[in-house]
Amino acid sequence: MTTTAGTVTRRAATGCLVGLALGDALGHPTEFQDVPSILAAYGPWREMALPEPAVVTDDTQMTLAVARAVRTALAGGELTPPRLVRPLREEFVTWYHSPENDRAPGHTCLTACRALDGDRPWQEAAAMGSKGCGANMRVAPIGLVPGLSREQRAGAAQLQAALTHGHPTALAAADLTAHAVHLLSRGAEPAGLVGQLRSYGYDNRSRYHRAWLGDLWTRAGDRTERAYIERGWDECLDALGRLAALARTAHPETDPCLLTGEGWIAEEALTAGLLCFLLFPGEPVTALRRAACTSGDSDSIACLTGAFAGAHLGPGAWPEEWAERIEYRGELLTLGALWDA
Repeated sequence: MTTTAGTVTRRAATGCLVGLALGDALGHPTEFQDVPSILAAYGPWREMALPEPAVVTDDTQMTLAVARAVRTALAGGELTPPRLVRPLREEFVTWYHSPENDRAPGHTCLTACRALDGDRPWQEAAAMGSKGCGANMRVAPIGLVPGLSREQRAGAAQLQAALTHGHPTALAAADLTAHAVHLLSRGAEPAGLVGQLRSYGYDNRSRYHRAWLGDLWTRAGDRTERAYIERGWDECLDALGRLAALARTAHPETDPCLLTGEGWIAEEALTAGLLCFLLFPGEPVTALRRAACTSGDSDSIACLTGAFAGAHLGPGAWPEEWAERIEYRGELLTLGALWDA
């Protein structure tokens, strides 16, 4: 467990993946409801119980798809675009056809994964106008893989996003989510996290990862690749700027979605998940409950909150009784152990 700045979190990958799935399961039944309805159905938000059974949504399913693809790519050597894009594409298509793909998945993911089922260039499958949160709620595994360079981590995070969501804000938000997970797993203190993410955003604002994205930008209508990617980073930086103030002033009893937006789009999901984590950095279960009791995309917000908290605190953050009955527990633990090793 992290105790001082710069201390690597013990078993961060396991804590992150389990926390992500727990948040997903806790937020699954509350998605599409407003806060008064949630409170009427489940009682005080600080006492919310994990559902029985603890069933997850497409958020966790697609996180596992990304994790398996990264594992396959690394089995062939260094992480490169050609090594990653093939297993990503295969995993997304397999998820699309799976009988377990029955958890109200997002329209963009369904449409893009159907288009990936063939031999057309993957860039043609991406929904160029979509910046839905489906691209960054599944990216956490890329922030957990040890030994990646900053270029590999950023390129892989943006590539996995771009296979379905081609809007540059979806790419930037996924990159920021992976970087946040990486920073927390390496001992970053929550109090300084937003500042570090903003600095990272400014440093990378004009960087288009051509080796990973190819000619994706040409399908967006921007004049140049730089104009394309800057458009996404600017939206994320604006959202992070607002979050910097909210992290100091937000009241824990206020619905976070009233402050950050409802989380259906990438930059709002990122900042809502971060806000819930930052409100309770030492109380991970309370952070999950706050994220699940929101008026927006509660499961995605809570799974991001769980990823951040688990990367920061490790698997000891989560009640054993909860962790033992989360859906896909075996695979979550296997993948976590692989990267914790």
